[in-house]
Amino acid sequence: MALYLGLISGTSMDAIDAALVDFEVVPPAVLAVSATEMDPALKRRIVALVDHPDRVALDEIGQLDVEVGRAFAHAALDLLRDAGIDPARVAAIGSHGQTLRHRTDVGTPFTWQIGDPNTLAELTGLTVIGDFRRRDVAAGGQGAPLLPVFHDQAFRSDAETRVILNVGGIANITVLRRGEAVIGFDTGPGNRLMDAWISRHRQVGFDRDGAWGVGGRCSVPLLEHLLDEPYLRLPPPKSTGRELFNMPWLDAKLRSVGAPAPSPEDVQATLLEYTAATIAAAVRQCAPDAAVYVCGGGAHNAGLLAALARRLAQHRVTTTAALGLDPDYVEAIAFAWFARRTLSGMTSSVASVTGAAGARILGGIYH
Repeated sequence: MALYLGLISGTSMDAIDAALVDFEVVPPAVLAVSATEMDPALKRRIVALVDHPDRVALDEIGQLDVEVGRAFAHAALDLLRDAGIDPARVAAIGSHGQTLRHRTDVGTPFTWQIGDPNTLAELTGLTVIGDFRRRDVAAGGQGAPLLPVFHDQAFRSDAETRVILNVGGIANITVLRRGEAVIGFDTGPGNRLMDAWISRHRQVGFDRDGAWGVGGRCSVPLLEHLLDEPYLRLPPPKSTGRELFNMPWLDAKLRSVGAPAPSPEDVQATLLEYTAATIAAAVRQCAPDAAVYVCGGGAHNAGLLAALARRLAQHRVTTTAALGLDPDYVEAIAFAWFARRTLSGMTSSVASVTGAAGARILGGIYH
């Protein structure tokens, strides 16, 4: 029995998610999952690079590439040890790595993930598939989101049109309509701005259950300024990241509102509504008749789910747990699936999602 192990650390950098999957059975069996908290010091160093690209030190990038690879290796080995699985049973690890920069909006588009797959292969003794996004960008695509191809495989239904909504640091949707090609794109911020704002004002990593945001009042003037963002008006295929939706961007929007400034709690409430509004607008435009299934960290934000249900009153809104997959580990499971596809010489991207010249086999193989 050949097993595959998927690893990913998302935009929020809160944990390294891992999933061990057996694809030889139908439906595939998820044998073990884990979320290994990112070392706080390592996270601070990555954030410093991501949020201050004008202060980049080449030595720091090189060292972080290896250190993130080591962290991913430890997460993989710990999962196998705790599950009592012999590593020899694992055909390959699919490692997304940690995105350092994603710029498909510049003259020479690029995407950059760190977490050296050579280090990961050396420390685990396993075959590693890594660097999944750059081939799609080389083919003229966005390189993101990649998950819609997996969503198409795992969640398509002949009985209903489905939207799979992944809410990580950035939010993206996958539209699965019977008889039509899959489409998907980044809708805008997911947890990213809410996490950054509460970190600044309350020194915590995230707004648990959306409680702080729910306690405030949405500032309509600020919400209107936030919605006046050119990215939101771009047609798909499109992708974005914390290169756009970051604290300097938010601070500029706050300055444009003028006095009196909303309270920090009201800003959080507004950011929650902004995330819900941008997601809901994309769903209504692309799939007005769809059922919506949420995965990612945002699936735990009760305030966000309530705001989505209110803005999508004509839609059923629930999580992918209703479809048999834990919303916390859909991404990690997907990268296990991508690894299997790559080893089999099968494509994992589609032009209808990323806009690439065609489907491509993604990732490099490191034995």
